[in-house]
Amino acid sequence: MKKKIAEIWKFLTYDIWRITENEVTRTKYSIYSIIKTIYLCIDRFIEDRIMTKAAALTYSTLLATVPILAVLFAIARGFGFSNLMEHQLHQEFGGDTETTRTIMQFVDSYLAETKGGVFIGVGLVMLLATVLNLINNIEITFNRIWNIKNMRSWHRMVTDYFSMLLITPILLVISGGVSVFMTTMLDQMTEYELLTPIFKFLVGLIPFAITWIMFTGLYIFMPNTNVKFRYAFLAGVLAGSAYQAFQYLYIGSQLFVSKYNAIYGTFAALPLFLLWMQISWTICLFGALLTYACQNIQNFSFDKDTRNISQRYKDFITVLIMSLIVKRFVKGVKPYTAEELSIEYQIPIRLTRQIIYLLLEIGFINESYEENKSEEIHYLPAFDINQMNVALLFERIDTHGSENFKIDKEEEFRGEWKILIDSRKEYYSKTSKILLKDL
Repeated sequence: MKKKIAEIWKFLTYDIWRITENEVTRTKYSIYSIIKTIYLCIDRFIEDRIMTKAAALTYSTLLATVPILAVLFAIARGFGFSNLMEHQLHQEFGGDTETTRTIMQFVDSYLAETKGGVFIGVGLVMLLATVLNLINNIEITFNRIWNIKNMRSWHRMVTDYFSMLLITPILLVISGGVSVFMTTMLDQMTEYELLTPIFKFLVGLIPFAITWIMFTGLYIFMPNTNVKFRYAFLAGVLAGSAYQAFQYLYIGSQLFVSKYNAIYGTFAALPLFLLWMQISWTICLFGALLTYACQNIQNFSFDKDTRNISQRYKDFITVLIMSLIVKRFVKGVKPYTAEELSIEYQIPIRLTRQIIYLLLEIGFINESYEENKSEEIHYLPAFDINQMNVALLFERIDTHGSENFKIDKEEEFRGEWKILIDSRKEYYSKTSKILLKDL
């Protein structure tokens, strides 16, 4: 039994990641991709401490709950839809509960300050800063899940974040309006016995559909990268359904908590409210992780081998990729993309990108963007290909990075440093005449 478990574990963690698409049937490869996606989600969920990230967002959300609702209700009242917004809030938290009454009391107090002028100036800045800080924290968390280092520019932050604040109440009002309309229609169609069950099903589906749309939009919009709709929608449906299922559980638990309101007062709803936010963020972040895994599952082929690659084999792949880019340029045909190099020559895409990033940093290649397809990046030689030889390539790789340490290589360790430099010079002299285009 132990041997069988060990074999299964080795297959899940190593062998399955080495299977390429042309080695098995399309059906089997699809099944393997699903297994790899599930494994990657669970592994990253634990390794990236998603629960901790959800707890951090829960804290930020708790601080921003009243300011965000104040902004949303202010916008809704400006358009005359405050009743629909309040209806949606009650629907989310299981009716007129202690939680909704407390929240609405805070919101009304917050908005009442605007009439007295206290809200203007510093109060307005603090309100917007709290709201924008929460959205910024969400973006940072999503970018970390996607391994993205570059944040939005300040210009895009301002425009994108304020667009979200304007669109959110509109979506909530639309969802509330659709629910009311469908319920009214259902009451009027009691005499149509065949159509009534269908309309009941559609009315019950509205909260799910709205949640799916909101989660899908979040997964597409929040990370500062291109996210494919089909993967975001799949994760949005699964995460949205899980969120709605938890929502029913939370609403049911409000009835249980109401028994203790006489003893604990408004504090009775607080622990459950915090738990609701924590689990909701966990579901949301798992959906973001699922979107990333679905879109990038191919990047993790040969994952262990890529992480443990020998320096000799990495040098071989570097020479191979650089020579392929140069020879494609000599032929005068369309330059390679990272994906084309990976598929055509069976180089793991993650390793391909690592080598390409290195070649970009040492100045051997440049990026080229195809017209009308800004997401497609092609790679061209960065200078005269008649000057590109193997010696120059490895010399730039060897000297790339910092050598500014306090180890005494001039006196105490002069011999060790000299033998290294001499051996490299001897190697460079032997390969200086070998051009990459001639390999």
